[in-house]
Amino acid sequence: MTSDPRARRAPVYVRQVDGFGTVHLAPVDPDRDSALIHAWVTQERAVFWGMGGADRARVHEIYSSLDALSTHHAYLAYRDDAPAALFQTYLPQADPIGECYAARPGDVGVHLLIGPAAGEREPGFTAALLSVFLAFVLSDPDCRRIVVEPDARNARAVDRLVRTGFTLGPQAEVPGKCAQFAFLEAPDRAPR
Repeated sequence: MTSDPRARRAPVYVRQVDGFGTVHLAPVDPDRDSALIHAWVTQERAVFWGMGGADRARVHEIYSSLDALSTHHAYLAYRDDAPAALFQTYLPQADPIGECYAARPGDVGVHLLIGPAAGEREPGFTAALLSVFLAFVLSDPDCRRIVVEPDARNARAVDRLVRTGFTLGPQAEVPGKCAQFAFLEAPDRAPR
C-alpha cells in the first residue's frame, strides 16, 4: 500500500505553477494510499488533523467511507510525481459541520494537510499548493464560497488563511476542537 505515482488514480486536476512545478490532484485510493496517509496523520506535526491515535486499519476505514460518499472527496496532491499533500472537499450541508455556522447553498468545505518536507524547508511551498487547491475548488461553477474550519489553536493555519484572503468568521465547538471558521467568496459569483 504505497502511493506509487505510476499506479495512482487518474488526476482530476493538473496545474503548472511557475517556479514550483506541476501539481496533480488524484482521488485517494484507500487500499493503496492508507499507509501513506497514516504515516502523515499520525505525526506530531499533524496534531490538528485529529487522527494521531488512529492505526492503519482505522485510516483505511475512514478513507474508504469518504470514498463511498458523493458529498465528500479526498485527494492526494502530487508535486512532479511526489506526494505532497492531502486535500479534502465536502458539502457542509451534508456534514455535521454545516450545523455549526450559517451554511449557504454553494458552500464547499475544504481540509488540507501538507505532507512532511522531503528536505529543507521551502519558502512558498504551502502558498503554491494552496493556490492549486483553491483554483480546483473554484473551477466548479456551483461553488460560491469556500469554507474552512481549522482548530482555533492552529495559529499558523489561521494566519495562512487570512494571508490568502479568507475572512474570519465565528468559532464553534465541534467534536475534537474549537473550529475557527473562515470564508473565501468566489470571485464574480453572487451568493445564492
